[in-house]
Amino acid sequence: MATSAIKLRLPLVRTYATRLPQKPPYRAPDPLINNAHAAYQSLPEDLTFIHRPPPTAPSPLSYTSSPASPLLKSHASDTGAPLPPTLRTLQDAPTRLTTEAIAEMRRLRKEDPATWTRAALAKKFGCTSLFIMKMAPLDKSERRRVLDKRDAEHEDSRSRWGEKKAFFREAARKRKEFW
Repeated sequence: MATSAIKLRLPLVRTYATRLPQKPPYRAPDPLINNAHAAYQSLPEDLTFIHRPPPTAPSPLSYTSSPASPLLKSHASDTGAPLPPTLRTLQDAPTRLTTEAIAEMRRLRKEDPATWTRAALAKKFGCTSLFIMKMAPLDKSERRRVLDKRDAEHEDSRSRWGEKKAFFREAARKRKEFW
């Protein structure tokens, strides 16, 4: 009975620091103020030129002041050593198509867009499919027909998905709507 009469009260106060105290940032002393070796020279327009000699005297073995230093030598000409292989093959600059070639491209695209797709025209004329898209675009009605055909193919492949895959894809689509 005596133990049940004693109620322990736990304090609702944190008894530890949540972060370490911050030290003030280090401020390095200015090396130009009170430097006994610095030479100050006033220039026009209220400018001051300050020269500080290097902390050590130059030695005859100094890397940068030695006449044999590689830093002071001129660039070596071709040494005859073989160069390493190139990482990528050099691509030729794209050839500029003539106005006749662009007109031919547009004509082919307009005559039979199913045969002369962007990829087929790009291969024939040696340019990118993005260039074909800009220079010989499809009519709006033809483009709509191609997109509808593509969407129908996608829907056909989606109809063959399993129940689990369809569920998770639908959940992902709904999550994306709420972004």
